[in-house]
Amino acid sequence: MAAAVVAVVGGGQLARMMAPAATALGVRLRVLVEDAESSAAQVVVDSPVGVASEAADVDALVDGAQVLTFEHEHVPNALLEKLVGRGVPVHPGPDALVHAQDKRVMRERLTALGVPCPRWAPVTDAASLDAFLAASGGSAVVKTVRGGYDGKGVRVVRSSADAADWLVRAESGSGAPLIAEELVPFSRELAVLVARNPSGEVRTWPVVESVQEGGVCAEVVAPAPGLHPETAAAANDLAVRIAEGLGVTGVLAVELFEVPGSAPGEAPRVLVNELAMRPHNSGHWTIDGALTSQFEQHLRAVLDLPLGDTAARAPWTVMVNVLGSTRAELTDGLAPVMRLDPAAKVHLYGKGVRPGRKLGHVNVSGDDLADVRARARAAAALLRGDHPEPKDS
Repeated sequence: MAAAVVAVVGGGQLARMMAPAATALGVRLRVLVEDAESSAAQVVVDSPVGVASEAADVDALVDGAQVLTFEHEHVPNALLEKLVGRGVPVHPGPDALVHAQDKRVMRERLTALGVPCPRWAPVTDAASLDAFLAASGGSAVVKTVRGGYDGKGVRVVRSSADAADWLVRAESGSGAPLIAEELVPFSRELAVLVARNPSGEVRTWPVVESVQEGGVCAEVVAPAPGLHPETAAAANDLAVRIAEGLGVTGVLAVELFEVPGSAPGEAPRVLVNELAMRPHNSGHWTIDGALTSQFEQHLRAVLDLPLGDTAARAPWTVMVNVLGSTRAELTDGLAPVMRLDPAAKVHLYGKGVRPGRKLGHVNVSGDDLADVRARARAAAALLRGDHPEPKDS
């Protein structure tokens, strides 16, 4: 029997990190990349260059493939619906994926499912935004319903003037529609990953804490330290309810706000912030810290294979992103990191260096959280070039 071919739209680091799992499973990846030097194209042999919105490029990608999946959500739904109509397996399907593409559609559906979310409303002009602000204590978060990620398309406002440029473009049709959400007084951000296959099997990983810097994930701690058992159970239950309610196939990341309980001794609550229907930054720790990584699990799920064990390999795993570097080449930092900490696991994305760009990440696992966190941060700092290099003994 010939190896299964999994077609992937998107040539970034997520597709790149699917490659080792695909190799281990005997699966062939075919990745639609934006250019021949993209992150995934450097490691995946079958990497045609094309555009995710071009039907001809996607048609060629899926020719002979068992399934089409994604490393980003920016694919026209109409294109995917035509593929499904022709009998092409698309996972997650367009009916599910739209909830990760359009924040208004997501909020409407989650609200209908009874999923706890921040209070929200569509805003179409200055008057509607000012009305929402007046009902929300004078501040709110305005989001473009499409296209925002890593802090883009998100703005904290205290008057409609703070979003005047977005409102003008939205009203004219030249920009994305907008929604406003309450500014949640959260204590920290959490995330839970869930995988679901077409047969309906579902698995979740431990709930993690996600630390953001400038709207970009900087650090993930697995499991989330000091998490109340009731809160952990609620987060996992929410993830499963969303995956089943939206009909998701593959890995789903549910980003959450942890909100203090309303009464003394009450377990903290969780509100759903964002969804991503693909492997996600909050799950990179699973490559080294879980029995089944999110990348292997995503391939298992979209091929409708039995799902893997998601238990943690160690009491703690900390993932630290490498965001920018003063080094001309990140690989120059490999030897210093390996001398400093032979147990640190480095994952580089093959990207050119520029300030703030996600260039790679480091995973460190162990029994003591303070030690694990310090080691992961030190290794990432060496890769960024902003830490004294250890001297040879």
